[in-house]
Amino acid sequence: MNTEQLRQYVNLASARLGAKVIAVTDDWFAAADRMLNPEEPVWQEGVYDDNGKWMDGWESRRKRGPGYDHAVVRLGVAGVIKAVDIDTRYFTGNYPPSASLEGCFCPEGDPNNDTAWQEVLPSVSLQGNSQHVHPIASDQPWTHLRLNIFPDGGVARLKVYGVPYRDWSTQSADELIDLAAALNGGRALACNDQHFGHMSNLIAPGRGINMGDGWETARRRTPGFDWVILALGHKGTIEELIIDTLHFKGNYPDSCSIQAACVTGGSDDQIEAQSLYWQELLPSQKLQMNQEHTFKEQLQGLGAVTHIRINIFPDGGISRVRAFGKISQ
Repeated sequence: MNTEQLRQYVNLASARLGAKVIAVTDDWFAAADRMLNPEEPVWQEGVYDDNGKWMDGWESRRKRGPGYDHAVVRLGVAGVIKAVDIDTRYFTGNYPPSASLEGCFCPEGDPNNDTAWQEVLPSVSLQGNSQHVHPIASDQPWTHLRLNIFPDGGVARLKVYGVPYRDWSTQSADELIDLAAALNGGRALACNDQHFGHMSNLIAPGRGINMGDGWETARRRTPGFDWVILALGHKGTIEELIIDTLHFKGNYPDSCSIQAACVTGGSDDQIEAQSLYWQELLPSQKLQMNQEHTFKEQLQGLGAVTHIRINIFPDGGISRVRAFGKISQ
């Protein structure tokens, strides 16, 4: 998988989603929770603490006997894993030669001594100061992962790219739910431009942290408009749309419209061409800077849909998109 494909998925092990290390054999040099930090790892030249060189990640002591180190991570949200990245950036003479991942599904609590762990990623070789991305071919959902490093050393980041798991059979058909939310399985599939802010930010939890935590296109110097396509986590009838321009003041779009469709068959890479002919769900609406815009009465009755396309005129940035609706079978 390339970087762009990975960013279509949610990092289930992000501390921002509540992921946490709940057990670790050793983190003498650097706390294990650091490897769940959503920001990129950094190097701080000449910075030391009481235990040694400060490192932005998890680092255990040099092992002097048999065995290996491991850390148990409670994922921020249960999910089906599509790929993992074991990142050793800035660890050069202190990275583990190999690592593996095991998982378990414990929706009611944390694993204990009786929990059966299953292999998610067999032992793979690691290099120093490198990212190691491995695709995972399984539809099994997990709530916890155990990262094993052989025999010891440091990992800057553990990123677990996947689709949040939700038991839709328990979802009431009468309850409004954000069908586009990443935590409900929504995904950002395609856009024509994301120069300043990635499209996946649109469906992230909570409101935007700053202007960089949204989708923003470059300034348009030719005729036309910009767009982004989102796949809903479940087919449903949308009854309320929220377009949030939080933090975007001198660079918010003048207006927006939304198209939608119930897509059956085909692949994600075909969606851009299909979207040209989707019906209008929300006719063009004026936007204002730095605020949430709620649209209900303005929506067209299209019935159940699986995908939406947000068109912004002519360019600019928006922070979040929410598509509240009721699920359909």
